[in-house]
Amino acid sequence: MADLNPLSWWRRFLALPNDSRTKTFAVAFMVASVSAVAVAVTAVSLKPLQDANVEQAQQERMAEMLASVPGLAEILGEADADSLESRIVDLTTGTFADVDPAAFDAGAAAADPERSVALAQDDDIAGIGRRPNLAPVYLIRQDGDLLLVVLPGYAAGYQSTIRAYVALEGDLDTIAAISIYDQAETPGLGTRITDPAWQARWVGKRIADDTGKVRIGVVRGAAGNEYEVDGITGATRSSMGVSNLVRFWLGDHGFGPFLANLRAGKV
Repeated sequence: MADLNPLSWWRRFLALPNDSRTKTFAVAFMVASVSAVAVAVTAVSLKPLQDANVEQAQQERMAEMLASVPGLAEILGEADADSLESRIVDLTTGTFADVDPAAFDAGAAAADPERSVALAQDDDIAGIGRRPNLAPVYLIRQDGDLLLVVLPGYAAGYQSTIRAYVALEGDLDTIAAISIYDQAETPGLGTRITDPAWQARWVGKRIADDTGKVRIGVVRGAAGNEYEVDGITGATRSSMGVSNLVRFWLGDHGFGPFLANLRAGKV
């Protein structure tokens, strides 16, 4: 009668010579199996911690960005990190896309013909050529109410691409802040668009009239109404680049459809 005692099988296995092909394959299989189980258990047990670390890193990056915007700390008041939400928006439909913001590369999306659209010359006031289909937005809420919406944008300046964040107040019609974080304009002239005093001129300006038409923009000379921002003497093309950035990304071909849906409570 065959010996079915597992201990007997194990003793016979251990008694095999070390150069036995059967013993070598069996040991390799057992090591691989144990390793696979260990990796699976580790991955499952660490996933909540990894997810928490990713979320914390997102919130820290967002907090750093908001802290860099002139005057935004005062606007935020007592809002904490839990009130910061990062989402990806489909710019055509103005709705949220099912895309992880942490994995989204805005630069790659803008450069990819399959993930961007060519702009007609008349529509391309920002001078960017193509517009990505998706873009990130940042929503800041306090006690459940929308406090700020922060929108990224870029446009052609005099001799570089100007990149900025535009923050809108909860009414979605008033500029709360603007922060230009990347540019290579003429030193001492065009670079004055990064001057906090000039950026502060945008604060409190309305973006559109009662018909919804975007009217905000830079003017030569002194601003004459609630939509106008003083230009910079000697840096007309650079300051107009910022104006075009704001007008494009708040308009119909930028975040306009999303802002309309947000006003209507559809997103």
